[in-house]
Amino acid sequence: MENNIIISRLSALRGKMSRLGIDCFLIPTADPHSSEYVAEHFQTRRFFSGFTGSSGTLAVGREKAGLWTDGRYFIQAEKELRGTGVDLYREGEEGVPTVPAWISRQLEDGGALGFDGRCVSVRTFRALRKVLSGRRIRFVTEYDPADGIWTDRPPRPANPVFVLEEKYAGESAAAKLGRVREAMRAEGAGIYVESKLDNLMWLLNLRGRDIACTPVALGFGVFTMERAVLFLQESACTDAVRAYAGGIGLELRPYDSVYSFLEDPSLYRASSGAASGEKEKVLRVLFQPGSLNCRLLAAIQRGQDRARSARLDEPELSQGAHTAHDSGRGTESEGPSGGAHKSAEKRSPCFAVEKRSPVEDFKAVKNAVELRNIRDCYREDSAAVCRFLYWLHCHVREGTIGSLTELDAAERMDALRAGIDDFVELSFGTISAYGANAAMMHYAAKPGDCARLRPEGMLLVDCGGQYLRGTTDVTRTMALGPVTQQMRRHYTLTAVGNLQLMDAVFLYGCTGRNVDILARQPLWNTFVDYKCGTGHGIGYLLSVHEGPQNIRWRFVGGLEEAVLEPGMIVSDEPGVYIEGEYGIRIETILEVVEAAKNGDGRFLRFSPLTLVPFDPALIDPQYLTPQTREALNRYHARVCAEISPLLLPAERDWLRAQTEPV
Repeated sequence: MENNIIISRLSALRGKMSRLGIDCFLIPTADPHSSEYVAEHFQTRRFFSGFTGSSGTLAVGREKAGLWTDGRYFIQAEKELRGTGVDLYREGEEGVPTVPAWISRQLEDGGALGFDGRCVSVRTFRALRKVLSGRRIRFVTEYDPADGIWTDRPPRPANPVFVLEEKYAGESAAAKLGRVREAMRAEGAGIYVESKLDNLMWLLNLRGRDIACTPVALGFGVFTMERAVLFLQESACTDAVRAYAGGIGLELRPYDSVYSFLEDPSLYRASSGAASGEKEKVLRVLFQPGSLNCRLLAAIQRGQDRARSARLDEPELSQGAHTAHDSGRGTESEGPSGGAHKSAEKRSPCFAVEKRSPVEDFKAVKNAVELRNIRDCYREDSAAVCRFLYWLHCHVREGTIGSLTELDAAERMDALRAGIDDFVELSFGTISAYGANAAMMHYAAKPGDCARLRPEGMLLVDCGGQYLRGTTDVTRTMALGPVTQQMRRHYTLTAVGNLQLMDAVFLYGCTGRNVDILARQPLWNTFVDYKCGTGHGIGYLLSVHEGPQNIRWRFVGGLEEAVLEPGMIVSDEPGVYIEGEYGIRIETILEVVEAAKNGDGRFLRFSPLTLVPFDPALIDPQYLTPQTREALNRYHARVCAEISPLLLPAERDWLRAQTEPV
């Protein structure tokens, strides 16, 4: 059956492409800040494809269109793209072309590729340019594909910003800026440009409500050794924020003025004692190519060009500067010109330091105040999840589980979480998935399109909250009645992997790649795998998915490895997903802590923050090893001891039964 709405939208886009002389249009899931989740205003990829998953890239040619997404969304995307004329390309699968390779096939030599330069990162552009090199391809970066087509587009969000008090942040913005400037000085950079919203909010101890489930405000930051400039939408600036900014010496400027600000040559002229050194007259710019958008880079280049043009008597600059990468070697850097219907000009290279933002590493290691708050927060959050599980148990016991839908279960969980005193909002939309729906990793139940629960099989609930004391995330899968032996086997093997990782001891210097096998090995032994990472970092009243730390067996697509440091928080979430039948995920959040130090080295371990029982009805003891049996019983004893005091008597009795030793 054809999806006439999407077909019509694509037809309108192709008409626009024809008028502009564009042969292919790239539409990522992105905003100008490379956010993981984007506001409704920026949901252009969803508008033109009909695919509602949070991750995906659309490319539209004159005749063909393709949508690329990862293993979390294969089942969902296949369903939602049916009848749209958009082909599904399963990222990472054998024989599937990459986005740049597919685009290359759509373009003839001398053709034109269009994309909104505000919503494509420097790294993505360079990957495209590399594949298309030698083809005389023109890059058209000035047009938003939705303009003139998406007539009822939601406005750009501009909600009030608020200050996160130091009793929650644990460190002043002034101290954080001092650490950033030390990092800039060490890299020989005089300017730091930040467009990633969680980095910016953490650095300045601000939060907002511009992106659902992620307490951030749309903004950009430019920092020098003397100045801190924040570009915010004026309607988002409250009197309290203006007063706070004045108190810490933070300049506030209009959001859209960042581009002209970066084009000002005076910004790049070194003052006496500037970090870039005595001889350099144009300051180096520190930025992260994976998040900086192309138009920002073009503005930086124009500003530096103008600064150089006034100093052509300086031979080290007039002959062209170089970009300093992590390797320390200089290579030329250039971005698209940003000119409408023009190819990327051969510009003077950007004099820059391209590295992971120092803020990424700073905010990943929580300070003592943050950790104390987070531990308290997780106890209360876990108690709310236990109350939810008890509520489900009562419906199963009383034979009324069939009166509930997936949405009823999600709403109950959300209401329990909202009752916690410092609750701000959910950290993502609650995933409540029954039976075969749970095989879709990021399934979303909708009114009129959700399953009714039955007294059999399993329900998977993945949920989390944003609190002034931190960000939570937890998944538990529970039996609602009789289950098959295969379900119990898969659940138990998933539990074994979760417990092996939770109980791991490892040497300092290990990354997530070193420990991932502990979670996957029980499933790999049976030739089963889950098509996603095992774990991700978690922010503090910020993104529920935070880097640079993560746990996975391979790193692709620009992902970076990071050493696991004490104070980092990571998820532990192996699973099994059988299409058309069921899905299982067990997610426990872990804190990295010190374990021991001796002649053999410095040892670390994980300590669970999530304190929610596994479902004993789904545990088959024959698949437990002696070590994981002991680890399960020890974990359950801790859950009972710490969570019972937060529950009502009937809930407490249920928890004691759930945590009886296996």
